[in-house]
Amino acid sequence: MRRRIRALAAALLLAAALSGCGGFNIEFNPEELYALPELPAKYTELNAQLNAILEDGAEYAAPAAGTNIQPVQLTDLDGDGQQEAVAFFRKAEDEKPLKIYIFSAKGDRYEQSAVIEGSGASVYSVVYSDLDGDGRTELIVGWRVNAELQALSVYALDPAGPQELLRSVSYVRYASVDLDGDGLQELVVFHVGEEGGGVADYYDWQEGGTLQSVSSARLSVTMAELNQGRVVSGTLRDGLPAVFATGVTTPVSTELAAAAVTDILAAPEQELVNAALSSTTGVTSAVNAFRGLYPTDINGDGAIEVPSPAAAPRGGESDQRVDWKSYNGAGEETVVLRTYHNMEDGWYLQLPESWTGRVEAERSSTGSDTSVTFYVLDEMGIRKAAILRITALTGTGREVRATRGNRFPLSRQSDVIYTAELPETPPWDQAMTAEEVRGAFNLIAREWIPGDN
Repeated sequence: MRRRIRALAAALLLAAALSGCGGFNIEFNPEELYALPELPAKYTELNAQLNAILEDGAEYAAPAAGTNIQPVQLTDLDGDGQQEAVAFFRKAEDEKPLKIYIFSAKGDRYEQSAVIEGSGASVYSVVYSDLDGDGRTELIVGWRVNAELQALSVYALDPAGPQELLRSVSYVRYASVDLDGDGLQELVVFHVGEEGGGVADYYDWQEGGTLQSVSSARLSVTMAELNQGRVVSGTLRDGLPAVFATGVTTPVSTELAAAAVTDILAAPEQELVNAALSSTTGVTSAVNAFRGLYPTDINGDGAIEVPSPAAAPRGGESDQRVDWKSYNGAGEETVVLRTYHNMEDGWYLQLPESWTGRVEAERSSTGSDTSVTFYVLDEMGIRKAAILRITALTGTGREVRATRGNRFPLSRQSDVIYTAELPETPPWDQAMTAEEVRGAFNLIAREWIPGDN
């Protein structure tokens, strides 16, 4: 900005000189050219109303988690193309200290149109979603009652005032998803059951426009384990909508690894069921070693797959093969893809099915280069020959190192170059070509998780 001011001042002086005013002195302060842009009048008035609330003894109290964590948020709640302002306050001396003010845009100004009040310590989270498909947005609010308890509410903003469509006594996580295929978003709410185990309640729409719990399903994980994991919504292999709730167990000793336990919840007949529940054990069959992976649509077929890390053919610790399993509504699993997931170096490779049981991998480092070499095994399970090497190059000189030998590039990032090498003569008829390697290579996306609602 100062550079622009100086340039403008110089331009004015130059203009004066070119106009022949050689003896004319222009005296001014360049700082006077700088001024903050003025806000539109409606935002100035909104700011005045917010300040009045603060002066009345309130304080800003932004939501603590989720994606909407600003103390004042702008969003179109009624679908008219104009953004409403949603402001979060706490007024400690009130019986219901937590306040959510709604200000509606009226032409060139904002007017207070609603106030939602709540008890407890803070607003935990807020989500804006048109659950019933009427074009107007509902507010899903998580209230932090105390350090151990959260309550969930859903509000519709009617002209007569906020209408509470649902209030759950307690919850740990929830998911909004159309499980019954009626075009409306239902809620699956996770909480601690009476016996201390995890329970999922299914809230469906009722006559009168309210959400009520219609069925429940017992979970295989505790809420503490679910808090360490993730809840993902998607579809099963047969197109049935489902919620994948993955909890992560804490190892009881250093000799054991953490496990990812995934309950797959669906409502094929408007009744919540755990599709992967084992009739033998009474818990989900989707129990796998945990390596930082969660259910996702790994192959882009529209269905969610559950990661199942597999052991190396000879039990080698360096193997990071993952079998990705899809499920149908009957809980039947099918491996649809196998990958080598190199979490340390940030990439994964889709493996040909013919490699299963015949190829193992080894990771090694030399200076700033980290390589994974894939070896084909003979009939005795002994390494026969290297068929592929993928290298992550970092540090200075990586551009030069990327061209050494028969390396070819897979991906260039700001701080790393990924290359691959193939033997000049393939030692195995199932080895991949350079084109196949490029098509099978993927970067592991680093997800930013702002916090669960």
